[in-house]
Amino acid sequence: MKIQNYIDGEFLNPIADQWIDNYNPSKGEVYGQIPDSTKEDIELAVTAAKKAFPAWSNTTLNERSTILSNIAQGIHDKLPELAIAESKDNGKPLSLASAIDIPRASSNFQFFADAITQFSSEAHESVGLNAINFTLRQSIGVVGCISPWNLPLYLFTWKIAPALAAGNCVIAKPSEVTPMTAYLLADICNDAGLPNGVLNIVHGLGQSAGQAIIEHPDIKAISFTGGTSTGAHIARTAAPMFKKLSLELGGKNPNMIFSDCDYEKMLNTTVRSSFANQGQICLCGSRIFIEENIYEKFKEDFIHKVSQLKIGNPFDKDSDVGALVSKGHLEKVKSYIDIAEQEGGEILYGGNIVTVEGSENGYYLQPTIIEVSSNDCKLNQEEIFGPVVTIMSFKNEDEVLKMANGIQYGLSATLWTNNLNRTMRMSKQLETGIVWVNTWLMRDLRTPFGGVKASGVGREGGFEALRFFTEPKNVCISYD
Repeated sequence: MKIQNYIDGEFLNPIADQWIDNYNPSKGEVYGQIPDSTKEDIELAVTAAKKAFPAWSNTTLNERSTILSNIAQGIHDKLPELAIAESKDNGKPLSLASAIDIPRASSNFQFFADAITQFSSEAHESVGLNAINFTLRQSIGVVGCISPWNLPLYLFTWKIAPALAAGNCVIAKPSEVTPMTAYLLADICNDAGLPNGVLNIVHGLGQSAGQAIIEHPDIKAISFTGGTSTGAHIARTAAPMFKKLSLELGGKNPNMIFSDCDYEKMLNTTVRSSFANQGQICLCGSRIFIEENIYEKFKEDFIHKVSQLKIGNPFDKDSDVGALVSKGHLEKVKSYIDIAEQEGGEILYGGNIVTVEGSENGYYLQPTIIEVSSNDCKLNQEEIFGPVVTIMSFKNEDEVLKMANGIQYGLSATLWTNNLNRTMRMSKQLETGIVWVNTWLMRDLRTPFGGVKASGVGREGGFEALRFFTEPKNVCISYD
């Protein structure tokens, strides 16, 4: 099957007629092709977006809200089809795509359909000066949205929904590794009444199509989710052009477990926060620190729980762990496991490539637990982004806080304790954009999302996203 670009409301082959193979990771087989788009395709999309912008930016909030709600309903109505496509494209269990990814994609559109009607500007009366200031929040114009492969439709919609709600026209590039649900979304947008040219979806490689987006002079803002090194490249290109930038980058998140926690709740959640989506979530708690007086008990119980996870074809109902997204990514993750012993680590469980009956060429890897003795090892300092976690003990709050912060990343942290004073102290001192206490991945779409240090620049979510995708303009009126 060949998928096409979606430009100006139409499905088009790439101008150069070049294509990229699309793999089913659970089978290790090519099952389709996607456009290998170039700057000529991006130029075509930008032309369409610029033409559509004046009318779209001047639609009423109610019109925009209605269309976004229609898209949300369209995703909901096609949930089974989209979930199957997501699972086939990404390798994640169908149960996960059905319960989390696709419903969240629908929720993203519905949330911003509602949020734009409540997004207000500010006014300031200059008392005694006979003047009033008010702030306009105006659409930017044409914006670029580049999304990753780990949560394909989930994160794709997380970007384009607020951009559209704010009245912008969008050039969007999904990951070339997982393009299918973005392609299917285009039909939903047409059926929802989205005007031609308002959303343009261009498929292709980062170094060609992606590069053309970030360097195009008429694309005024870039929202990107992906690796830290790619984010740094985007910043080097886009910052001198004075583009607005939102960069959601890597994570190497600490999971800190104190002995006064709700142990069973912590244990079950920690299995999920370690290996959900094969560990391919930027928010996974991949560095697990356990207070020393419960360390041995945790180690035994955690290994037992993880050993019960079933690795299998994503379409099997009882599969807990599916395939990694690509052969190259499987090899990268395995290379970190292979250096564990060189780094003074001990593999407590897993670490092996798995052959699944009926899917012998798929990219499967055992969930892996590695005991380490230092937070400075590569396994603790570099983002692996797979089903691999490290564990080590700590003596006290100061020690674990130092280890949690002793890294270039600062996306999220999870804290397990029933001590309120400790919760407040550590939440303030942790160098992260998100802190979860006695839970993990509990998201309220109104809250700001993002990280510090090498984990990114800016925030997404709620009104933060609408602020990013608009330009504030102050108007001062003096009167007699």
